[in-house]
Amino acid sequence: MQQYTFQKLTQIEILEGIKNNDADIIQGIYQDQYPKVEKFVLSNNGNSQEAKDIFQEAFVALWKNIKSDRFTPENSTAINGYLYQIAKNKWLDQLRSSKFRKTVPLESYHEGMDEEIEDRESKLNQIDSSFKNLGKNCKELLTRFYYKKESMSRIAKAFDWTEATARNNKYRCIQRLKEMLITKE
Repeated sequence: MQQYTFQKLTQIEILEGIKNNDADIIQGIYQDQYPKVEKFVLSNNGNSQEAKDIFQEAFVALWKNIKSDRFTPENSTAINGYLYQIAKNKWLDQLRSSKFRKTVPLESYHEGMDEEIEDRESKLNQIDSSFKNLGKNCKELLTRFYYKKESMSRIAKAFDWTEATARNNKYRCIQRLKEMLITKE
């Protein structure tokens, strides 16, 4: 059996070898190109078996395109680059597929949501209770700023304060609310 030195063959010789199903040329492509594809897949969340599958799919696509004359090499590394690009695109498609997205069973998602909703409701009740225990000015100041989205200058005018005083009072009210929440925990 004649041993080909894959690297010394021209693109046309490789192309003809693939068209004729020359086992030595096909083996040479595998030996030369598979490590590059495997390295790409492994460095992008894949494993060896997935790399083998992707390379096989890419090679079959290359083989079909060569057999049907849809691919003609334009330079001395065209076949290698084309094969690598097919493999890369196939792997990226697989990464984008739903198989690789993190999925959570619906039951456990709802269970977690119920607990999360309960926690959130509990915290909101604590905040509401603490907010009700704030003084009248603090409640009005925070309501105007956070719920009504009023500017500090408008709030200052409503209370007949300067803007600096309004900002300081808002800070003090928030601090008082935080302290009340900490003591309730």
